[in-house]
Amino acid sequence: MAFTVRDFHSLVRLLEERPEWRAQLRRLLLSQELLRLPRLVRQLSADVQQLQQTVSQLVEAQKDAERRLQRLEEVTARLAGAQEQTEQRLQRLEEVTTSLAEAQRRTEQTVARLVEAQEGTERRLQRLEEVVGELVGAVGALKGESLERRYRERAASYFQRVLRRIRVVDHQQLGLLLDDAVDQGRITAEERAQVLEADVVVTGLFDGREVYLLAEVSGTVTAHDVRRARERAAALEKATGCPVLPAVAGQRLSEDPETQEEAVAVWRVLDGRAWPPS
Repeated sequence: MAFTVRDFHSLVRLLEERPEWRAQLRRLLLSQELLRLPRLVRQLSADVQQLQQTVSQLVEAQKDAERRLQRLEEVTARLAGAQEQTEQRLQRLEEVTTSLAEAQRRTEQTVARLVEAQEGTERRLQRLEEVVGELVGAVGALKGESLERRYRERAASYFQRVLRRIRVVDHQQLGLLLDDAVDQGRITAEERAQVLEADVVVTGLFDGREVYLLAEVSGTVTAHDVRRARERAAALEKATGCPVLPAVAGQRLSEDPETQEEAVAVWRVLDGRAWPPS
């Protein structure tokens, strides 16, 4: 029996009305692969949808990465600018450091020259002080010798308030007198040498008696001068067997207590005036 078009349309209508028939027909007409095709399509659609979501996420992540990269580039650019500024400042700092080092070197050279010049100045100053000290000593010695010579040459004037008929015993006469005393055993050679160091020795009348006067002369008389006058006068008295007046002579008497205390034991001929021992 032939299958007509009307039969086909009737079949279609029946298939539309009976879904279970359609499913059965599909199992008969289609292969297993074709039957799985809708499920695969659905799975593929789900996968495509998930892929679209993933792509969207990737696109968003890419955009975020690009934004972060842009910010990183901006930060990198700022860092590059800061690095350039730092290098410029470092270069200027190196230039300043070099200038300071050169200035320090010049300063050290200048200081070294100044130290050397100062040392030379100190050496010259020390030598000058030595020369001045020598000159002061020489001037003092000259003044002392001049003062001693003046007292010897003008003994009659300076000692007139102590003695009359004053005669200076010169160094040669004094030496001969002391030699005799040494030979006779009245004094020792050391005492002879001590008396010969006396500044002025004169003889004259004191209260009508012939005596000697031994004086130590100094611009400013000190306790040391007083002791020398007494010691040398005592040695001369032993040598001559005659009274010897110890005296100090000069411009002034030192004000220190020791000198003031000891000076009262001798004659003091100061600035044209004479004071006897207390």
